[in-house]
Amino acid sequence: MEKIVVIGSGGHAKVVIDILLKRIKNLKENIKIIGILDDDDTKVGSELYGIPVIGNIDKINYLDKDISYLIAIGNNLIRKQIKNKFKNIKYFTAIHPSVIIGKDVLIGEGTVVMPGVVINGSTNIGEHCIINTSAVIDHDNRIENFVHISPNVSLAGEVRIGECSWIGIGSSIIQDVYIGKNTIIGAGSVVTRHIGDNKIAYGVPCKVMGFR
Repeated sequence: MEKIVVIGSGGHAKVVIDILLKRIKNLKENIKIIGILDDDDTKVGSELYGIPVIGNIDKINYLDKDISYLIAIGNNLIRKQIKNKFKNIKYFTAIHPSVIIGKDVLIGEGTVVMPGVVINGSTNIGEHCIINTSAVIDHDNRIENFVHISPNVSLAGEVRIGECSWIGIGSSIIQDVYIGKNTIIGAGSVVTRHIGDNKIAYGVPCKVMGFR
């Protein structure tokens, strides 16, 4: 049996834990969630969906070495900071049972894929990404580490999303477009051209409106 500890106890953690519970119930996966870690000391001793908050994140240093972890925090940069701080631990990849995955798709460790997602053939998704509810990712996409693809986003073929970028809810990106690193695409945008690193862009069509 694989033992899992979830890092974070906010709203995103609820969805992550629900995915794990669905995998246990529907797929009979041999995993067990043994606890949650959160740096908010007021949450220690509380429960989330019946899973206890057992301490702060530094407790990783004192837990068994065979535990796998899942960072259930929506902020891309915080997920990256935690991964960089704890490089020598195992991370679990959580994929909801309803997800449709095409041929030759690669999904990196620590990534969470939410209900209703479609990922088509030859797409490569990096580590510690969030592919949120009902997103559609077409063929030959390249999504780098720590990216958040929000609910109902549609990516056409051969799109590339740079590390730590966030694609807002309901956005669409046409084929063969590159989104740079650490860039935010606002909700409902239609992206028809490349957007560079460290940008804030939104609109129909999507335009750069600021910098990060």
